[in-house]
Amino acid sequence: MLQFLLRRALLAVLVCLTVLVVSFVLTRLSGDLAISIAGPNATAEDIATIRQNYGLDRPLVVQFLDWAAHAARGDLGSSYLYHAPVAGLIADRLPITLTLGLSGLAIALLVAIPLGILSAMHEGTVIDRGIGLVALIGQAMPSFWLGLVLIIVVGLKLQWLPISGVDTWEGYIMPAIVLAFSAIPALMRLTRAGMIDALASDYIRTARAKGLRTARIVLKHALRNAAMPVVSVAAVQLGFMLGGSIVIEAVFALHGVGYLAWESISKNDFPVVQAVVLFLAIVYIGLTLAADMMNAVLDPRLRSA
Repeated sequence: MLQFLLRRALLAVLVCLTVLVVSFVLTRLSGDLAISIAGPNATAEDIATIRQNYGLDRPLVVQFLDWAAHAARGDLGSSYLYHAPVAGLIADRLPITLTLGLSGLAIALLVAIPLGILSAMHEGTVIDRGIGLVALIGQAMPSFWLGLVLIIVVGLKLQWLPISGVDTWEGYIMPAIVLAFSAIPALMRLTRAGMIDALASDYIRTARAKGLRTARIVLKHALRNAAMPVVSVAAVQLGFMLGGSIVIEAVFALHGVGYLAWESISKNDFPVVQAVVLFLAIVYIGLTLAADMMNAVLDPRLRSA
């Protein structure tokens, strides 16, 4: 078990280092940062001054090592746009993004698990195919398009919910639904597959032979085993949601970490862009590592993989 954890932790560290390099290189490939910061009307002297003040005249390797060393200490630099520490900006916006991601995951689980159970209990029937069609639509539908449809219909036409902001808890409902809609198909299919295997097992046949009620067999015996991989995969889905919140927060004007990234990209605030990419990658890697460990606890066969 210890060797398994060490291998996974080492792999997570290597992925983090890769993200550091890729995020740094991509911002440099986008053009001359000094020109982007100075603006289109800047003179050559202004650009040279900015390049010197921000250390952009140094070799790229030196710039990367300096940024990586500061990032390892929690210093993510200062924002060109807000003139404030990047770490503080992310910390201020993080509660909105976390609330949105956790709300979306809760909705996805509350919808996907019952639908997966229902589909498995009616395998091969019209109900099963209908639920599969819903999952297919959910997987194919772009999140931003669904968000715009909800804004127009639910927010503007029916005026049931606010279309932007999180001044009240109702502001999280529509964006959380959009995030959940993209995660429901995967969670539902996993629940369905696990329930089909569980319902066909010997212990379920024994429970039926004892005359136990169907609801007790399904919820107490079959679901307990079928839900194990769903719980671990839910952690990975949460990482996807936090990363996908960039689009959703921009659509619904929620000032979370995703909206901060969108603003920074549009205003060429490269320190914030690099920091947000690194932060979301670390969160996703951490959740993936937690899911791997959970799977190893639940299934000892994975520890020797």
